[in-house]
Parts: sequence; C-alpha cells; structure tokens
Amino acid sequence: MLIKQMSVFVENTTGRLADLTKILADNNIDIKASTIADTVDFGILRCIVPDPEVATEILKKAGFTASITEVVAVSLEDKPGGLHKVLKILADNDIGVDYIYSTIKAKDDEAVIMIKVEDPQKAIDVLTSNGIKLFSMNELSK
Repeated sequence: MLIKQMSVFVENTTGRLADLTKILADNNIDIKASTIADTVDFGILRCIVPDPEVATEILKKAGFTASITEVVAVSLEDKPGGLHKVLKILADNDIGVDYIYSTIKAKDDEAVIMIKVEDPQKAIDVLTSNGIKLFSMNELSK
C-alpha cells in the first residue's frame, strides 16, 4: 500500500517551522509521521498527514513550497534486527532505499517506518510476499 507523503521546503529561519505547524494545527491537520533534513538555507519537512492534498494546498496558499510523493508504511518487529530484516529483503531484490523515518507512535509491539524506495510497487509486492505487514493511511490514523 502506498502512502502519500507531503514534502515542504522550510527556510532555516527562527520560527518558520513553528509557522508551518501552526497552519497545520489551525486547520486541524494531524502529523502522523515526520522527518526533517536541513541544509544551510532550508530544510525539507517530510510528513504523513491524513489528507495530504488539502494540507499541501493550504501550505501553498500560505507561501510554502509543498509537494506530494509516495512512500511505503512498513511494520517492523520492535527488536534488534527488525529493520535489517526488511532492508535485506529489499536489497536482495535490487530495490534501492532513498530514505526512511519512523512514525510518531508505534503500534503494539511493532514499530512502523516510512520507506521511500526506487520502485514502490515492486517493494510492496516483495515485502508482502515475504510476510511483511504494510499499513494503509487509515490504519496509521487510528
């Protein structure tokens, strides 16, 4: 299952990230997972929100540059080697990983990570055929 991820460019100025999160909060948009990578001048906030199309439009109207890409939400055993198991399956099937990040809260005894891969559909097929549980947006929102 593919999950739509929102990516937002955020200037590296004091309070700019707070401005962004205030806009989301004011519009009752909940962040389910997030990561931010920075450079000298700006950062890229990648996050999972329930309705990324609406959130992206709201942020664009507020002057942010935002876009949508797709990631795979993967369940891991929350123990040593859990991440390795998933990454080895992908590597063994020649699927490159661009980046990963975790959700804000785990589900029961499992961790949930977002994986951006080169070939999402192949990754979904390979992971599910190897018994790896994937999450839909509805499941992440519970």
